[in-house]
Amino acid sequence: MTMLISHEPATGAELWRAPVGDAETEVAAARAAFPDWARRPLDERIAVLRRFADLARERKELFADLIARETGKPLWEARTEIDAVVNKVEISIRAHQERIGTRDLGAGAHLRHKPHGVLAVLGPYNFPAHLPNGHMVPALLAGNAVVFKPSEKTPASGEMLIRLYREAGVSDGVARLLIGGPAEGRALSAHQDIDGLLFTGSARTGLALNRQFADTPEKILALEMGGNNPILVWNAADAAAAAALIVQSAYMTAGQRCTAARRLIVQDGAEGPLLRALEGLIDRLILGAPHDEPAPFMGPVIDNDAADALIEAFLSLVERGGRVIHPLDRPDANRPFVTPALIDVTDVPDRPDAELFGPVLQLVRVPDFDAAIAEANDTRYGLSASLIGGDQALFDRFWAGARAGIVNWNRPTNGASSAAPFGGIGLSGNHRPSAYYAADYVAYPVVSTEVDKAEASITVGLR
Repeated sequence: MTMLISHEPATGAELWRAPVGDAETEVAAARAAFPDWARRPLDERIAVLRRFADLARERKELFADLIARETGKPLWEARTEIDAVVNKVEISIRAHQERIGTRDLGAGAHLRHKPHGVLAVLGPYNFPAHLPNGHMVPALLAGNAVVFKPSEKTPASGEMLIRLYREAGVSDGVARLLIGGPAEGRALSAHQDIDGLLFTGSARTGLALNRQFADTPEKILALEMGGNNPILVWNAADAAAAAALIVQSAYMTAGQRCTAARRLIVQDGAEGPLLRALEGLIDRLILGAPHDEPAPFMGPVIDNDAADALIEAFLSLVERGGRVIHPLDRPDANRPFVTPALIDVTDVPDRPDAELFGPVLQLVRVPDFDAAIAEANDTRYGLSASLIGGDQALFDRFWAGARAGIVNWNRPTNGASSAAPFGGIGLSGNHRPSAYYAADYVAYPVVSTEVDKAEASITVGLR
């Protein structure tokens, strides 16, 4: 029997293990259970999901501890992830009522929505509970059954999420768990008996899924991918505040957020105070294990392979001419801790348009604000962008010119609210934004014109 084993990034200790599952078995179980769940009154499904939220709240410390140990993120941050899991239920109930609720259109016409059926959910490792939950709560609320395959790097967190659903009253068949790696993920996404797939992860995998689903337009495909996100600092009055927003954007969760800032764009010749404040703050950041005291700002990246890839990409930028301001160091060669890095790539030719999924921030100096917007948009991605400084007129100019689904002013690039739509353009998604708008892709509209008695006659065109 093949086993999947999860290890703690911070220590290397084994955390969890379970047998690899079978996509055929999981999809068949979900297909059999779907009709009964879909027939349940909406109020019953709401009650079950509210019990799920209550259970997640009650088990907050246990669940947060598991997530922290399995991802390496600080315990304080893992606790905020459980808060997001809990809050998603009430947010989804409001979104369901607002976006896919029943409508009387007049003259006997009505608008209702039906669930698709069996939806596959592929989850990422950076937020192993919150992000798949963001798909699953709306899907279950709408009456779908789900088959969830968590990342092979965080399967224990995925298992606990499903366990809470079932304890709350979601039947075993309606919420299925597929344990496995890429092979199991491919088997699930290709299964003929799923009605759609909801994905959060890398652009490379998202593109592969997009090609795979090209021949099945009858299946819903929602892709939430990554970003090469810009943060612009322009005429910022408070360098310390700007530095804090940059650090939060670039280094929180060890840079493992799809909305993390990857490029810092500044006006050439005016960046001195900002860089001094930023370097001083980076020097103070604590890198450590989840339960360390004092609490760390950031933990390790997910595993040694990820750390090795980041080091290689960083060294490539240096070899191309990047000037190191803060190096990407590896304090322990055996563990995936990497220090927050800052590198000036202004003079690097043909910079790769890549999402370096870790704490690497690339500095780009530009002569004017038009050049700043052009640099911000010089990417195939389009998820998040932020302007720090300036006035309302400058932000209006930035908002109009920025190619991104999230455009912020004097706020970080990350930390998006679940009460708003979440998504981007280009390689960041396929125009199916998640979060509040997830309600849109978990059900389809059905319009009915209804009268209680058939009355009709043909008065023209007859012999």
